[in-house]
Amino acid sequence: MTSIRVIVGDETMQATLDTTTAAQDFAAMLPLELTLTDYHGIEKVADLPRTLDTSDAPDSYKPETGDITVFAPWGNLAIFYKPFANSRGLVRLGQFDGPIDALVQDGGIPVRIEAAD
Repeated sequence: MTSIRVIVGDETMQATLDTTTAAQDFAAMLPLELTLTDYHGIEKVADLPRTLDTSDAPDSYKPETGDITVFAPWGNLAIFYKPFANSRGLVRLGQFDGPIDALVQDGGIPVRIEAAD
């Protein structure tokens, strides 16, 4: 598994990526500077610079609070701050190791995502 840091302002949150092809492809993109925006009051989303390899991922996933995912049909990163229904095309990349309160705020949130190792 790969440890990463998600930096929001002066707050750093730790997360762990899975050992899947999609998660390792995401890790290869790091570091990333993104602006997360709210989507439907349950997740923060941002466009990624390229499509991830999700070829061996399950068809759907049921996200929980703190999950880091990619919505394969659109190719965007989605970080869930509330649980949601099983969703076709959603691929889990990993999860936060603790609270994600720094992400639950209004407006665009500039973040830096980087490898922790």
